Amino acid sequence: MKSVFVLAEKAWAGSTLLYKWQKTLGNYIAVAGQDSSVKIFDRHGHTWSEIHLPGRCVGMDWDKDGDILAVIAAKSSSIYLWDASVNRTSHIDSGMRDQMSFILWSKTGPLLAVGTVKGNLLIYNQQTSRKIPVLGKHSKKITCGCWSTQNLLALGSDDSTLSISNHEGDTITQTTLRGEPAEIYFSVMKTDERTSQGETTVSVSVEKKMLVLFNVNDPGNPIELVFERHYGNIVSYRWYGDGYILIGFSNGYFVVISTHVQEIGSELYQAHNHKVCLNSVAISLTLNKAASCGDNSIKIHELSDLKNISNIVQLDDETKGLDQLSWTDDGQLLALSTQKGTLHVFLTKLPILGDSLGTRLAYLTSLLEVTVYNQADDESPVAIKVEVEPTFIAVGPYHVAVGMNNRAWFYALTDQEPGFHKLKDIEYLGTIASMCLNSDYAAALFEGKVQLHMIEGKDQEEKKQMKLFPDDDRKGRILCHALTADFLYYGTDSGNVVCVMMEGWETVSNFSHTVGVRKVFPDIIGTRLVFIDDKNSGFLFSPANATASCFELPNFSPTITGVLWDDWQVDKGVFVAYDDDKVYTYALHKTTIYGPQVVLVGNTTLPFSQKPLLLYNGKLTCQTASGKTNDVALSTHSFLKHSTGTPTDSPPDVSKQLDQVLKLKRFHEAMDLCKSAGSKADWAELGRACLVHMEVELAIQVYRLSGNVGMVLSLQGIQGIEDTNLLAGHLAMFLGVYNTAQDLYLASSSPIAALEMRRDLLHWDSALMLAKRLAEDQIPFISKEYAVHLEFIGDYVNALAHYEKGMTRNNKFQEHDEMCQAGVARMSIRMGDIRKGAAQAIQHPSRVLKKECGAILESMKQFSEAAQLYEKGQYYDKAASVYIRCKNWAKVGELLPNVSSPKIHLQYAKAKEADGKYKEAAQAYESAKDWDNMIRVLLDHLNNPEEAVRVVRETQSIDGAKMVARFFINLKDYSSAIHFLVLSQCNDEAFQLAQRHGQMEVYADIIGSEATQEDYRSIALYFEGEKKHLQAGKFFQKCGQYSQALKQFLKCPYTEDSLAIEKAIETVGQAKDSSLTNQLIDYLMGESDDKPKEAKYLFRLYMALQQYREAARTAIIIAREEQSSGNYRNAHGVLFSMYTELQAQKIKIPAEMATNLMILHSYLIVRIHVKRGDHLKGARMLIRVSKNISKFSSHVVPLLTSALIECHRAGLKNSAFGFAAMLMRPEYRNNIDPKYRKKIEAIARRPDTSELEEETTPCPFCGFQLPQNELLCTSCKNNLPYCIATGRHMLKEDWSVCPHCEFPALYSQFILLLETETSCPMCSKTLSAEHVKKISDCSKYLQTDEIDEKKTNWN
Repeated sequence: MKSVFVLAEKAWAGSTLLYKWQKTLGNYIAVAGQDSSVKIFDRHGHTWSEIHLPGRCVGMDWDKDGDILAVIAAKSSSIYLWDASVNRTSHIDSGMRDQMSFILWSKTGPLLAVGTVKGNLLIYNQQTSRKIPVLGKHSKKITCGCWSTQNLLALGSDDSTLSISNHEGDTITQTTLRGEPAEIYFSVMKTDERTSQGETTVSVSVEKKMLVLFNVNDPGNPIELVFERHYGNIVSYRWYGDGYILIGFSNGYFVVISTHVQEIGSELYQAHNHKVCLNSVAISLTLNKAASCGDNSIKIHELSDLKNISNIVQLDDETKGLDQLSWTDDGQLLALSTQKGTLHVFLTKLPILGDSLGTRLAYLTSLLEVTVYNQADDESPVAIKVEVEPTFIAVGPYHVAVGMNNRAWFYALTDQEPGFHKLKDIEYLGTIASMCLNSDYAAALFEGKVQLHMIEGKDQEEKKQMKLFPDDDRKGRILCHALTADFLYYGTDSGNVVCVMMEGWETVSNFSHTVGVRKVFPDIIGTRLVFIDDKNSGFLFSPANATASCFELPNFSPTITGVLWDDWQVDKGVFVAYDDDKVYTYALHKTTIYGPQVVLVGNTTLPFSQKPLLLYNGKLTCQTASGKTNDVALSTHSFLKHSTGTPTDSPPDVSKQLDQVLKLKRFHEAMDLCKSAGSKADWAELGRACLVHMEVELAIQVYRLSGNVGMVLSLQGIQGIEDTNLLAGHLAMFLGVYNTAQDLYLASSSPIAALEMRRDLLHWDSALMLAKRLAEDQIPFISKEYAVHLEFIGDYVNALAHYEKGMTRNNKFQEHDEMCQAGVARMSIRMGDIRKGAAQAIQHPSRVLKKECGAILESMKQFSEAAQLYEKGQYYDKAASVYIRCKNWAKVGELLPNVSSPKIHLQYAKAKEADGKYKEAAQAYESAKDWDNMIRVLLDHLNNPEEAVRVVRETQSIDGAKMVARFFINLKDYSSAIHFLVLSQCNDEAFQLAQRHGQMEVYADIIGSEATQEDYRSIALYFEGEKKHLQAGKFFQKCGQYSQALKQFLKCPYTEDSLAIEKAIETVGQAKDSSLTNQLIDYLMGESDDKPKEAKYLFRLYMALQQYREAARTAIIIAREEQSSGNYRNAHGVLFSMYTELQAQKIKIPAEMATNLMILHSYLIVRIHVKRGDHLKGARMLIRVSKNISKFSSHVVPLLTSALIECHRAGLKNSAFGFAAMLMRPEYRNNIDPKYRKKIEAIARRPDTSELEEETTPCPFCGFQLPQNELLCTSCKNNLPYCIATGRHMLKEDWSVCPHCEFPALYSQFILLLETETSCPMCSKTLSAEHVKKISDCSKYLQTDEIDEKKTNWN
């Protein structure tokens, strides 16, 4: 809210002011202070006139039209009248002898009511100058009053009475009040029933405490409304709306009540608007706003939503407080008087006046100020101070024009401060209705004519460059006009839309419409124009081609007042039409497969009391009533995401936005939308729109991104077509708009494409019609295709006719004619001409035709002819099947060698069996693969069980096995019978048969693993009854009864290689039952029969139970026993198997086990090396073994003897002497083999200390050099893996493993060994040199953690 001016006269200082706005127009405000004068100011604050009075002004009022101001003064009985139209003051003698106190004009007529301090009344008719004095209306001073619309006069007086009189002054009613009245108003109370009695309610504020409502027709029943005491006194109140009253209270409260009978007494709205005090309230029904003042501030409320305070104005300079508020009738200006004698006038509503050209705006920002700025460019706004309050504004590229009535002022826009300068003002021959500018010319419309003249130039030039349109009055009155850079457009009441070219002022287009044209709106360059006619319909046309391209705008609202074109460069062809409430967005689709179109994109709600001035890229700039601009983002451009400052809670509707984007032809934005959040349907819609708008390249991109390969290939095939109609026809066909596509094809350079399309679509009737026009040579081929279609849908009559029409009888098209002949044959049969059709089919070379005709005849139950055709077509299965239906077995027999269908063979077999020809029947059953019937015939009729048994074994036929079993039972061959009963899954019968005839062992062998648990249990119980404990135990084990199984196994007599104990161990391993385990352990330990069993069984038990640690300990014990007994290979085998098992289970290897295995293996490979003649390797291993000689207690002397001999042979003299000395000990001497005794004694007597030094090789872990047979590195303290071929420690660069046991071996030595050996020295499995691979990376075999876990002293 903008301050317009402040009035502060010296004479008014320190006193309250009395002021009144001119009614209706609001052009003047009359103000009176404590001095003896009334000053009249115009709406801009300029002093207009002054009325001098004999005393202080006590009252004033304007008449209903605002023409005359009536004033009364103290110390005077005259009434002063100031005429606004002529600025003249006159006075009338009232004839009253007492002082006047009250004055009021009637709302509807020229009646003036004047009251006096003694209660007298004068009614003066200004029109007739008649005075009606009414003496004694009241006994005291008349202080307030109000006229009704029915010219009733209500008056309030200090005598606490309210009187209601007619316009003659006659009292209608008089009512006594409880106190002095203040404000009186006539109004209409809100009731349930609407009546036309007029203003029947009088409201009056009494003692400023209560509000009393009187019904004029029932004054005896007033309604008294009393309010909260803390509100304070009633300062002022106003009626508004449908019977609502707004009341201001002295303590700052602002209250709204309703006068509806059901709502009286309840407050609809209450606010503590001002903290200390409230001075006045005012209402503008035009603006639908209310104002209150107090506490040095003004607050403006929206009456539609009182909680919404639209404006607050602070007046900090007014220290003495505020006084009265008053609005002009049009709501444009709000006046506020203060306690210190100043008057503030604020602009609350401006005339919405503005214009735009391109992106430049000019609009009214104050009553005498026009602001110009460019919406697109960042240039500073230019504020132009104008001389008059304009009624129109026009803006051009370099000028602004404002004016009123018949006068216009022109301003040039410049780059220098202040940005403009006044050029001139021009008077025209009539009142200007509208004006338009371009860079050089101005066009003014007045009194049905347009005057076109230059804006700048000398007077003589201007006269030359001036023209009046139309040049002939008979051409009609001009109702509207518009100006672009090159053209002048105007519309006339006779319906002409005329385009005049500025260069030469020649008429280039004259479009004749059916009714008058009210408004025209060209785009910025003038190539397109929207006009609105007298029927409120909208049309778009191009002046260059008006007759061919004039479109009525769809869904054009009759309330639309204006049109704006989008000035954004990309959005050519987008414009909006607007009325007071909504903005409708339209888009011109110039190039589509349907031709040019105009579509309604959508609508946007326009904010209240705003006028659109400019549209730029979906942003609508509107002028508001407050003299500002407001940007409104069109809902049709929501995809642009204009920042409106209000966060959106819901995600954008992609499909809705896509629809808008496509209607606006902004395909790249549409693609971005689809890429970000588009569904398959959205991509399809975008592709369809591209096709409609003939955007082929863009459509290819869209369909490529959406994965529609077929459409991409189709579009690429038509991409280079230059004929627009042909291209549009292809696109229409892709879209499925076939009639449109046909029209486009026919209008193109290739009309034959229409025929091709109809053929591809199987639209045969249309294709034939087109072929008659375009390509008669294609009629036979189309007829044939049509006939195929008719045959498919069952229209055989027409199909036959078209097949016959399709015959070309041209050898070039032999295949085509054959197809037609085939169709004729089929249709002839269908139509009942069987002989002709069958003959044609037999003569025809096609096998397929014979099959088709045979099928048709078969369906018609013409079996003989059908079978002949099948046979001629070499469809022997079908022919035989039809012959069977004819009972023609002779023909069937002839065809049988060529028949592959088992069903036919089966039918033939049954027929032969019925005839007693069993051998042929058996062969036919075999061909039909009906094994059961074949076996039945072989057994029952041909007595050939051998063949039957062969068939059963080959086919595994269950029913056949049953038949064979019954056959063998009859022959008392129970063993074979049991076998075939089991094969036929008759286990119960087989069991009973075995039980009856003592064949249970046979049954048990046959049943294998296919039987059920119950079968196994039955067998077990049988063997238990027969005291066959081993078999009983086996079957108890199979059926899961482990306790019973163990019991049976333990009943078996014990032998060294007892199978029963092995099975018992297996059973306990499966059962995993601790009680059964303990029972078996007790048995093995001899607890039950005092006969301990061999330890190997305990070892196997632990293995079966997966108790590997116990198994390992047992294995060591077994190996020790075997070793003590001299069974070194057995001991090695036990330790090796346990070692590998523990490794597989990833269990730590006991050190003792690893050591014993290494020593035993070293011993075992001695023989291999000695046999190969490699005595040094043998000697080295014997030296290692002799260090653990206590583990070979039964062969100490032979071992030492062998060590001595091998060391001697290998040149290890010192080691040989050591062994000789050991053998000479008393405990060994007598056990030496006599043949070696003397030799050993000689070595012992003559010691030779020479020794072949052992070679050194690097440690595989740290590389430290140590003897090659040393298995403990003295540097890194790691136990070293040993070679299974030589017993030496492993070398990283010479690494290999046995592929079976994965024990390491030196690759070079292992290969050498396998030249003479055929098995691995560790696991004894067969091995050859090609199976051994050298390993370059042996790191996985050198896991020190694992080796450390099984730390042992190899040596």
